[in-house]
Amino acid sequence: MNQINSLESIFEAFNRLNVLVVGDVMIDSYLWGKTSRISPEAPVPIVNVVKREKRLGGAANVALNVQAMGATPLLCSVIGDDQDGADYLRLMEDRGLSTEGIVQSPERVTTIKHRIIAGAQQLLRVDAEIEHNLTDYEERYLEERFVHLLEKADVVIFEDYDKGVFSERNIRRFLDLANQRGVPSVIDPKKKNFLSYVGCTLFKPNLKELKEGLKADFADENLPAFEDAVEELQERLQVKQVLVTLSERGVFVADGAAKTYIEAHRRSISDVSGAGDTVISIAALCMALKTSVHFMAGLSNLGGGLVCEQVGVVPVDKQRLYEEAQRIRLFETHEHRIA
Repeated sequence: MNQINSLESIFEAFNRLNVLVVGDVMIDSYLWGKTSRISPEAPVPIVNVVKREKRLGGAANVALNVQAMGATPLLCSVIGDDQDGADYLRLMEDRGLSTEGIVQSPERVTTIKHRIIAGAQQLLRVDAEIEHNLTDYEERYLEERFVHLLEKADVVIFEDYDKGVFSERNIRRFLDLANQRGVPSVIDPKKKNFLSYVGCTLFKPNLKELKEGLKADFADENLPAFEDAVEELQERLQVKQVLVTLSERGVFVADGAAKTYIEAHRRSISDVSGAGDTVISIAALCMALKTSVHFMAGLSNLGGGLVCEQVGVVPVDKQRLYEEAQRIRLFETHEHRIA
């Protein structure tokens, strides 16, 4: 890999990376409309439809963020052998994403989230999904795809939405395979499998997930209790590096015993949907390049803030991120070392 000694060289190096994204995928469905009156049938607004749209969501939105940063995403998941599954594969092909890592099963439904939006305001969300674990044969097929794609990967993102793709068994198996090959693993967890990712490289919960996963109860402002929780997490998962997103308060990163808070940048927030997907994508790319942990956290924090300015779940704009990072002298501010 070429020498990385500037913001420009890092952004160029992103283009050479292959990122394996394994986890729960879904379709984000949008119905955009206008509302000017209340229904006579119930106290709810009447929405006149202006536009309908379907987008890739969940782990697939992480793949789109990886792609938007110039890297090549390798997506691995299980979907239903149904109409929504066919729509999902078409959406992947429309976005230039390979479907070789996707397993279709007649025993599952494809997760879809229907959002009804009027006047830039989300009025309602209706979900269709299945949450039980994969069958033995589904896990077998998934592992086959994972092993094949891992051979090409520079980093693996585990994108867990508690929709059944991950189990304690296959998490342990996938982490073992990644560790054997020396491929860093970056985890975006949910509650059910929170403590299953023992031996991962980077663990990225948000504050709510941290509390739920450890069954810890403390006020958000109680920083000593928060830092104690992160230390407990490091011990239980045997992980050195933890990145916690703190919403409007930015991010916290622990690298062994070193602790750093990075403030959020002032933004006009329209929608926080998908911000975590952007953060994990950028963090994974930085881990693949072995940037400093501070730089990784700073760039991830900046990218997550930028996507909050957009309505709906949208990937990060690489050029805008580069310009913003340049403007605030992110590379110079966060000491940069190649590990």
